Amino acid sequence: MPDIAMHLLDIVYNSIRANASLIRIYLYDSIKDDLIICRVEDNGKGMDEETVEKVQSPFFTTRTTRDVGLGIPLFKEGALQSNGTFHLSSELNIGTKIEATYQKSHLDCPAMGDIAETLVTLLQANENIEYEFEYKWDGDSFILNTVQIKELLEGVPINSPEIILWLKEYIKEGINVWNH
Repeated sequence: MPDIAMHLLDIVYNSIRANASLIRIYLYDSIKDDLIICRVEDNGKGMDEETVEKVQSPFFTTRTTRDVGLGIPLFKEGALQSNGTFHLSSELNIGTKIEATYQKSHLDCPAMGDIAETLVTLLQANENIEYEFEYKWDGDSFILNTVQIKELLEGVPINSPEIILWLKEYIKEGINVWNH
């Protein structure tokens, strides 16, 4: 996958397929610490220990439409190749937590990609899923909480086209993509 945003999209779609109703996404992007952290936590159906091990192999998938599952293995490989770490934990009927870290200055560290586009894509996928998104960088942070946004919308669907356009600009401005 070409960038972290695409990995994030793939990992969160796993959470959606696991029937998560709450998905927490945390990104830390620090020049000072020479570090990127990408973490996704969900309250989906979770996995047993055996499945946690198997999903890290490209030759395993729970899908019936193909014989390989590349999302998690590629996420893991990208982190490890850029002098980072990878951790996946899960409990049945509780949820899953997946985290990859990258050495930001490493030659193999992927670009961040279009985080705003990724988030609005996820918001459009299912309006019943709640998201808590936090993006931190040196000296600042941005938080997006769909529960709070839905309260402000007073019944207007969060995935309506005009709201999605507004959210995309709000996220871009919030994460200050041009200035950090």
